[in-house]
Amino acid sequence: MKLKVKREELLRPLQIVNGVVERRQTLPILSNLLIKADADQITLVGTDLEVEMVAYLEHAAEEAGETTLPARKILDICRTLPEDATITLETNNEQATVRSGKSRFRLSMLPVGDFPSLEDMAVLREVRIKENELKHMIERTHFAMAQQDVRYYLNGLMLEIRDDQVRAVATDGHRLALSQCDAEVTEGELQQLIIPRKGVTELLRLLEDGEDLITLEIGANHVRVRVHDTSLTTKLIDGRFPDYERVLPQQTDKQVVADKGLVRDALTRTSILSNEKFRGVRFSLGDGVLRTQAHNPEQEEAEEEIEVQYQGESLEIGFNASYVLDALNAVASEEILLQLSDPNSSCLITPNDDAVPSKYVVMPMRL
Repeated sequence: MKLKVKREELLRPLQIVNGVVERRQTLPILSNLLIKADADQITLVGTDLEVEMVAYLEHAAEEAGETTLPARKILDICRTLPEDATITLETNNEQATVRSGKSRFRLSMLPVGDFPSLEDMAVLREVRIKENELKHMIERTHFAMAQQDVRYYLNGLMLEIRDDQVRAVATDGHRLALSQCDAEVTEGELQQLIIPRKGVTELLRLLEDGEDLITLEIGANHVRVRVHDTSLTTKLIDGRFPDYERVLPQQTDKQVVADKGLVRDALTRTSILSNEKFRGVRFSLGDGVLRTQAHNPEQEEAEEEIEVQYQGESLEIGFNASYVLDALNAVASEEILLQLSDPNSSCLITPNDDAVPSKYVVMPMRL
């Protein structure tokens, strides 16, 4: 194999593919990336057996072929070469040689036959969705995913495929985030896909703010996302996601309209003196006023008071400040609506308009 390519053309595909390659692998081949070159394009492939990233570069090779090279090393070589450098990659039976100007690097190769490939996926359904809308929907929800929970199905983001809509839901059992957007969906029943954390992270890195339609190809055990000249394939978590609609508070008789920035700033300052382990903050609600209070084992206290739109009975309820702040940071509007009922029931946080249909549920905590 022999190819000659500009540094700038090769650098971005290398960075994208390297995202899925783990630094420490039990299988040496997983530290490598697969490079295929032919008369039409160069293909770069990286995988960790759960997520596979493929980047395509329209560039003709001088000699067609394929090889595997250490992913981190070839990226670092490309990154540290000067701008506008031309890179020549040539392989023989034992080693690969990379040349650029007066620089020369010899890299070891591993057999192409050892490189794992996610099984060929039979596409059962397709979803066409705007790139920026998918990105924003994931950004508004992914923070609520569980981390290393024994309930493995919570360690991912659930995408619910509806007739003309995609809904993203994440929960760790203490809070829940939901967002949705319109999409073109091929016919089929309502379907739920649980994408693992690594797949969600790489998808967010891949997506940009453009309005082009991108394609989600859904298989029995995988989902593939095609974005421009890159495709990401991830295994799905095999499990049943909880009935999230039962978690959404229905009977709320206390509604508070507030400025998101004021609530966020007050909560941020108050939580400085909360218990570092539990991050508990008490919300005290009265006519036109929301008071946040916190204290810690060192007998230190903090209190803030802000004006809100509320008329009704007084209420005291405790929350984990971090969970509420995560929800506030995800809300797209400047005004928020807090819906509550009693000290033992969850709080529903939504934008105070219907422009972005997102919902956030935070369970109360005892203080």
